[in-house]
Amino acid sequence: MSMELNVVGGSPIQVSETVFYRPYSEALVHQIVTAYRNAGRAGTKAQKTRSQMSGTTKKFKKQKGGGARHGDYRAPIFVGGGRAFAASPRSFAQKVNRKMYRGAMQAILSELIRQDRVKVISGLDIAQPKTKDFVAKMAELGVKRATFVAAEVTETAYLAARNLPHVYVVDVHALNPAALVNTDNLVLTVDAVKKIEEWLS
Repeated sequence: MSMELNVVGGSPIQVSETVFYRPYSEALVHQIVTAYRNAGRAGTKAQKTRSQMSGTTKKFKKQKGGGARHGDYRAPIFVGGGRAFAASPRSFAQKVNRKMYRGAMQAILSELIRQDRVKVISGLDIAQPKTKDFVAKMAELGVKRATFVAAEVTETAYLAARNLPHVYVVDVHALNPAALVNTDNLVLTVDAVKKIEEWLS
């Protein structure tokens, strides 16, 4: 089934109900956003266990003759010794099924539309790479913090927007669940809507 999406200053376009009017699933969205963020973690933390420490393993005092019984100074109880449970580099990436990823993207987009936080424009035409031109475009649309999505981002649009805080200009391939969840408003070009529909169908 298809539904209509209003275009600012243009006639409405038909879009897939599956992609843009999917019921919201908090559990699915949370799982996918968490997995996406985890995949971005470096996971390079490392410490040394007592066996990896350099230095002598000689017993530093006699077994008998006062005081506690000790082996070498590399034991975890000493300053400068190894860690008892040392961290080692690891990957935080989680396996996410393609169907689940697409489902989460559909759910987030649909919820943004229901909350009236999505605007569709005919094109992202910026004549010059000037920040004030882009600010004027945003004022015209009535948005402050927004992610602008085009099928193909022109250098002019990118340069005009890059100096504005909380404003991003990306192409369809750069869309991700974390970015969609964090954005206040989503501004899509008609071509971007078609590409998203093609990708998530």
